Amino acid sequence: MNKFYMGIECTCPLCGKTVNIYVKTVNYKAWCFGAQAQTAFPYLSASAREMLISGICPECYQEMFGDSEEEEG
Repeated sequence: MNKFYMGIECTCPLCGKTVNIYVKTVNYKAWCFGAQAQTAFPYLSASAREMLISGICPECYQEMFGDSEEEEG
């Protein structure tokens, strides 16, 4: 990893799964100073951003909340 990118280790509090999410350092700093995750990390998937915010992995999030598209219909 170089000085422009950093890895953030996230461990799901529900299942213990650990993943590394790699982000641009400048974007991480913006997020730390209050930028919304969607704005700071537009290149990350929604599930990666959620894991940064809550720590919950995509599988546990799906198990907890299901498919939001089904609920909207």
